[in-house]
Amino acid sequence: MISTKIIKILLLILLTVSGILANRPGWASVDPFPVHDSIRSNVRFWKKIYTEHPSTMGYIHDSRNLDIIYEVMELVDTENPKAEKINNKRVRMAKLRYGRILAKLARGEKADTAEEKKVLALFSSQAAKKSLAEAKNNIRFQRCLRDRFLAGLKRSGAYFEKMRKIFTEHGLPADLAYLPHVESSFNYKARSKYGAVGVWQFTRGTGRKFMSVNNTLDERRDPILATHAAARLLKENHEKLESWPLALTAYNYGVNGMLRAKRAQGNYEKIFNDYEEGRFGFASRNFYAEFIAARDVALHYQQFFGEIAFETPVKTHEIKLPGYVELEELSRHFMVNTRSLRQLNPALGETVFTSQRFVPKGYLFRLPYQMHDNFNRLAESLPKDIFQKRQKRDHFYRVKPRDTAGAIARRNGLKLTDLILANNLDSRATVYVGQTLKLPALSKKNKPVSGLAGKMDILAAKAKHAPMTPRQKPATE
Repeated sequence: MISTKIIKILLLILLTVSGILANRPGWASVDPFPVHDSIRSNVRFWKKIYTEHPSTMGYIHDSRNLDIIYEVMELVDTENPKAEKINNKRVRMAKLRYGRILAKLARGEKADTAEEKKVLALFSSQAAKKSLAEAKNNIRFQRCLRDRFLAGLKRSGAYFEKMRKIFTEHGLPADLAYLPHVESSFNYKARSKYGAVGVWQFTRGTGRKFMSVNNTLDERRDPILATHAAARLLKENHEKLESWPLALTAYNYGVNGMLRAKRAQGNYEKIFNDYEEGRFGFASRNFYAEFIAARDVALHYQQFFGEIAFETPVKTHEIKLPGYVELEELSRHFMVNTRSLRQLNPALGETVFTSQRFVPKGYLFRLPYQMHDNFNRLAESLPKDIFQKRQKRDHFYRVKPRDTAGAIARRNGLKLTDLILANNLDSRATVYVGQTLKLPALSKKNKPVSGLAGKMDILAAKAKHAPMTPRQKPATE
């Protein structure tokens, strides 16, 4: 038997050794998301962006030294139809003004005005002319985001805990669930000017690697399905780059680009400080610092926003569909209106709700949790004869001279947006002679247009067809 005294001595030694090791690099329990000294000023800057001023204000600042903020600028509210034009002019004039001031100071001329003295005071008294000359080329504008970040915090309540659980299930740090604060402000309907969709802002190309993205299903729009995809992408990034700062930066810049940067510089800090190749600009350089800042603000939100009311976590029932089925059949059987079904099943495309396509076989169909008393009974009594073995078939059309996408859509009883989505057309819906277009299955309400009405529709399409204008991404400008 080992005496109690010996056990106490062994425990004391173990605690002492543990204390020593905990203070040695590599032995302590460390945050997987380190805050390197080189990014601290950037993290401070993004915390200011997220917490200090609403989106009706912005900073004129230095793009490399984010501690240098020249001006807090007021902007015209976006509700004003001329806001973008007015704000762009204000920003452009401010950049020109500070550029002239920095050029003057770089020439060694005396700071005469109060504004010139204020700018000079932002730089070290030892600042060389070279630093001032470089600063002239680094003037940038950043819109503030306090109101948008607060709105994102409130929205995050709907799915945040589920997202944390998903990352844990994938063997990843749960705090990756804070990343949508940077990507979309937890706006589940977000769509960027580059075609990135949903809370995780997947582009079509990247999304297709991990999800179904077509005119029947676009899983990028589903917060839960897209979170699983984000987990797989981030896990893949981390396995290749072996660093969370690099893996997160790759979410913005691309994993191949970060692999090139890593080969060139070796580690994250050197990449952050010195890498200038390709498209590695302000957004990519700051992406990890934005994440760190967003996580800190979200974790300590009371400090910045006080108590807030989070959205209630979404709870649903799910049923795996054994075959293809008309949405109306499910709506009728479960006695749930299509508006509610659309909210609970955001991955389903418009073609499903217009009966051009069936709800796909194997889809996990979500129903309101409030119907839990009847769910099992209704699920078990779901008629087998409403299910089909095959999806509705598309038809095809070969583009002829003088055809436009709008005219083709109208002639075939389709919405132009459906034709664009089915064929991955560009924002101008460009088609060319000889091109084969997929025509999605018609809804019950729509029929191909022919005769005089068809000709009138074609003329109207030619007259009215205009380039589509994508919505702007609600994050960094």
